[in-house]
Amino acid sequence: MSRTTAINELRRSKSNLKLARSLWGALPTAAVMHLKELTAKHRLSVYAGDLQLFEGRWYITHAGLLRIAERRRCTGIRTSVDRLLSDTNSNRWVFKATAYTASGPKGFVGYGDADPSNVSPLVRGAEMRVAETRAVNRALRKAYGIGLCSVEELGSFSAPASPSYPKQAVPVSSNGNGSDHSQPRLRDQLCLLIRQFNLDPTLVKAYAADFCGTEALKEASRDLVESFIAHISKAANEDRDALICKLNSYAQSVEVKP
Repeated sequence: MSRTTAINELRRSKSNLKLARSLWGALPTAAVMHLKELTAKHRLSVYAGDLQLFEGRWYITHAGLLRIAERRRCTGIRTSVDRLLSDTNSNRWVFKATAYTASGPKGFVGYGDADPSNVSPLVRGAEMRVAETRAVNRALRKAYGIGLCSVEELGSFSAPASPSYPKQAVPVSSNGNGSDHSQPRLRDQLCLLIRQFNLDPTLVKAYAADFCGTEALKEASRDLVESFIAHISKAANEDRDALICKLNSYAQSVEVKP
């Protein structure tokens, strides 16, 4: 390994660790060591949304797997519906995905299923897309030796709780945006999520105000803002496309405001 490569890996590892602590607070020692290993081995980025932490364990995202596939020169991904196992009447879908690598013509196969019982209520009605995404994730994880479970493979009942954000140690203002010297404000946490998942900040604010039942986000209580941050983080992790559709529903109401 060249000196330049080693320096770049060290910088990437420090950047990942700093942002991870900013998002999830103090990390267990095992999680820190695992993050360093993932950063060095797969060049995964917390900022880019490649990883999520739930209950002290790392999970890779669909976006992270696609970036690995691109770097490793994946030659193609083929998906198909397993019509024998799928049932359109009950909205149960099973997909088969095959990922092809540059090492040879033999593909790596993965299956994914989805139905109303194992997806988030936010994406009910989009089970077909969820099943395909899960199948692609499993195929890519096999192709490139990724031992992490992906976020999208977690079912609605088996999924760990959403990441808890650090509590503030000092009194905060009534709008919930206070902070101390070591932990980010709620506003900063929300801004990080907006950048991480490339969301429209205006639409996020409109959604937040509606979620909190206030005219503007700044009028919401701290508890409501915390609940919204946890909610939108989980929604973005499970299905960003569904979240975008939800945000777009607020576009018209934003446009008509004077």
